[in-house]
Amino acid sequence: MKLASRMDRLGTETAFEVLAKAKKLEAEGKEIIHLEIGEPDFDTPSNIVEAGRSALSNGYTHYGPSPGLMEVRETIAQEVRETRGIDVSGENVVITPGAKPIMFFVIMALIDAGDEVLYPNPGFPIYESMINFVGGVPVPMELSMDLNFDIDLDKVVESITPKTKMIIVNSPNNPCGSIVSQSALKKLSELASENNIIVLSDEIYRRFLYGGDFQSISSFNGMTDRTIILDGLSKTYAMTGWRIGYGVMPIGLVESISKLSTNSVSCTASFTQIAAAEAITGSQERALEIVEEFDRRRHIIVNGLNSINGINCPMPDGAFYVFPSIKDTGMDSRVFADKLLQDFGVASLAGESFGEFGKGHLRFSFANSVENIEKALEKINQFVQSSS
Repeated sequence: MKLASRMDRLGTETAFEVLAKAKKLEAEGKEIIHLEIGEPDFDTPSNIVEAGRSALSNGYTHYGPSPGLMEVRETIAQEVRETRGIDVSGENVVITPGAKPIMFFVIMALIDAGDEVLYPNPGFPIYESMINFVGGVPVPMELSMDLNFDIDLDKVVESITPKTKMIIVNSPNNPCGSIVSQSALKKLSELASENNIIVLSDEIYRRFLYGGDFQSISSFNGMTDRTIILDGLSKTYAMTGWRIGYGVMPIGLVESISKLSTNSVSCTASFTQIAAAEAITGSQERALEIVEEFDRRRHIIVNGLNSINGINCPMPDGAFYVFPSIKDTGMDSRVFADKLLQDFGVASLAGESFGEFGKGHLRFSFANSVENIEKALEKINQFVQSSS
């Protein structure tokens, strides 16, 4: 069976590939510590589960509108108004099964062959994959450890051409755990306005911020009309399996994004939308506890990695990942990750899984227990010592 040539341009998310390898090793009887997958190791809070259960019992088991149930869209819009300080309504919201479809649909709807898209690198690998898939030209914005993985604005200015159609911003960032500074966001907003560039702002880790207040590029002057906010419930509320995300966008784009939803997934499950509304409007106590626990783990893993010869690990400001440099060990990052998994049972991701500028780094997720993180640190130290 001959595949369409466009499939050659489609990438993947390495975290799921490594997870499959790790699961295979577990099935063979090997103990594995999972630091590769970006999934909170908590159950969905009980009030959200109960809301979903109640929705199922009350008939939310049928097709709904492609852009989502209006009452839930309004709930999301209210939260966005409060957290970003922008004027939007439910009409600006499209709900999707997970947040990835927003990324997919927006790039499909707006990027023609030859259009250039600036995206963070290291960054979430699906950005580059989707740009390539639609025939766009991915233009990496290097995030360097020398700049605390913030955007190098001088290089961004140099990268903008008449073909630049979109800039993707991800703050807090996966895999670096960094945030884009307010000054950098302001400059990006000015560049976008001056050059008629659309911004896709991936804010999925917005609630995992360990200091200061969250800042969305959409809140800068003139940006609400040229920004698509991507967000969801998976991370904060441990709802990865519920598949619930959303985009907040100019009203003129909603019909096209909804049409793509109709042609692909029809709609998002109604009962998950009701559960999402409860997540947003209900008690935030458990969500705050989860973030506090991740903050505790953040210090443990950073301190532990920095105590190992050859590893240099910056403290992340957000998300739940660390992105240490392992260059001083003298090892290739892919070899390091493979051997660490095969020989010592610690699953991680090589930095180049997130783009060319991730080479020489590893990503560890600290979405695991303190006990397992400490055990992993011991094994990483043993591995480095045995390889020196």
